[in-house]
Amino acid sequence: MAQQPQRGGGDRNRRDNRNAPPVEGPESDIVEKLVHINRVAATVKGGRRFSFAALMVVGDGKGRVGFGHGKAREVPEAIRKATEEAKKTMIKVPLRENRTLHHDGNGRWGAGKIMMRAAPPGTGVIAGGPMRAVLETLGVQDVVGKSTGSSNPYNMVRATFEALKVQSSPRQIASKRGKKVSDLMGRRNDGASSPEAVES
Repeated sequence: MAQQPQRGGGDRNRRDNRNAPPVEGPESDIVEKLVHINRVAATVKGGRRFSFAALMVVGDGKGRVGFGHGKAREVPEAIRKATEEAKKTMIKVPLRENRTLHHDGNGRWGAGKIMMRAAPPGTGVIAGGPMRAVLETLGVQDVVGKSTGSSNPYNMVRATFEALKVQSSPRQIASKRGKKVSDLMGRRNDGASSPEAVES
């Protein structure tokens, strides 16, 4: 008996994972998080043409993080484009003891303004919305964040990255100033002068 050809060669499961939890790639430790999906419409002759814009954040949980946005006629394709862009634009952020930031930071992009502060162990990630997605994929375990500007997710993510780009470790500062790390760490009274913090 001849085998009947299948109709519609597309993957029927592509649209079923729109609200799926963060996915960890099998070939690497990259974690992907969907931050925002927006439906946009273009008015053309004959009516409106709808498409979707996705904002994605990816990171390895060990100090590398990136973001990207993509637009397509279908949600899965927009997510794929945003994920590819995010992986190409990942940045390296030094972490203190692999759990928090080395120092406080402020970021601004457009009307979006955010503030981040290093926190002691056990604090957790106290941040909301897009800022939490960036910090969790980065691998931060203890941090306090606050958004004081626009709640636009695109501005918040970019403002968070602006604050992360200026993060520096004691080793980087010591090398720039031509001093030893112990000379700088001896001035701190919050326990950051431990060997683990120095090596971070």
